[in-house]
Amino acid sequence: MSPERKPHFGVTLPQIKRPWVAAAQAASGFEAMGYDSLWVCDHLYGPQSPQLPILEAWSMISAVAAITERVEIGTLVTPVGMRNPAHLGKVIATVDNIAGGRVIAGLGGGWMPREFTDFGMPFLGTGERLKQLAETVALLKRMWGDETEVSYDGDYVHADNVVCQPKPPRRVPILIGGAGEQVTLKIVAREADIWNNLAGQQAALGHKIEVLKGHCDAAGRDPASITASQQCLVTVAPNAESAGPMADRAQKIFGGHMGDPKGPLAITGTPERCAEQIQKHIDLGCTMFIMEFFGKDTLEPAQLFAEEVLPAFR
Repeated sequence: MSPERKPHFGVTLPQIKRPWVAAAQAASGFEAMGYDSLWVCDHLYGPQSPQLPILEAWSMISAVAAITERVEIGTLVTPVGMRNPAHLGKVIATVDNIAGGRVIAGLGGGWMPREFTDFGMPFLGTGERLKQLAETVALLKRMWGDETEVSYDGDYVHADNVVCQPKPPRRVPILIGGAGEQVTLKIVAREADIWNNLAGQQAALGHKIEVLKGHCDAAGRDPASITASQQCLVTVAPNAESAGPMADRAQKIFGGHMGDPKGPLAITGTPERCAEQIQKHIDLGCTMFIMEFFGKDTLEPAQLFAEEVLPAFR
């Protein structure tokens, strides 16, 4: 969590009620614009309704990996209990081989019961899901490491003589998403390379970073070894006259799910205003941004941001 780290700018891909061709066009476009990473949500159902069409995350990432060359690719985030954890480790290793070592494994506890239970996986209590998260991270690190076979017998994660070949081309960075101060951030302090703050907790970013630093101190870990990331809605407009109405529409459409587009850290307004807001995050120790651009065609605001905001941080 060091302000000296070079800022990283990632963008989410269209995924809900959108065909693969739209995601593919966005992936190629965002990479050409100079963004650092591409992200998908990992839900088996649309958050608003199971009937919403949504592309499955790791299938989608493997396709994105095949049509891009430079950008990193990750999930925000994969609920670890939604799939068999050893199988998940094999999937991620395979996708990272397709990508040539560009995958970021975004992991979390999950929150939507039916996308577990409808697919035959138990939806545990909150505390149990977080312990399941910690155990899954431990298993994945071993599967991707030097061991030829891995056995693991945890309270919630079990594997017998699992072989993971080929190994990922690089040490896969682990992102853990969540804002829980008593358990989640302790797991982050012990296990994660990247911590992602939820969009709905954006205004509390500074406080969360201080809590995480405290957990790092208790765990004997240098806080600067963890990259602090912020999931955020970006409402960028060419001028102040159009920025205000856009923020109003964003607030109406997203509600609190993607944070407050008029909040103290909201990346909203003209390119100059957006750059000022990004600098506020950096001053707090947050140097990674996983952005969802507001607009019917997200390529248009992404292009404006790439041309008018990114150069200030390169």
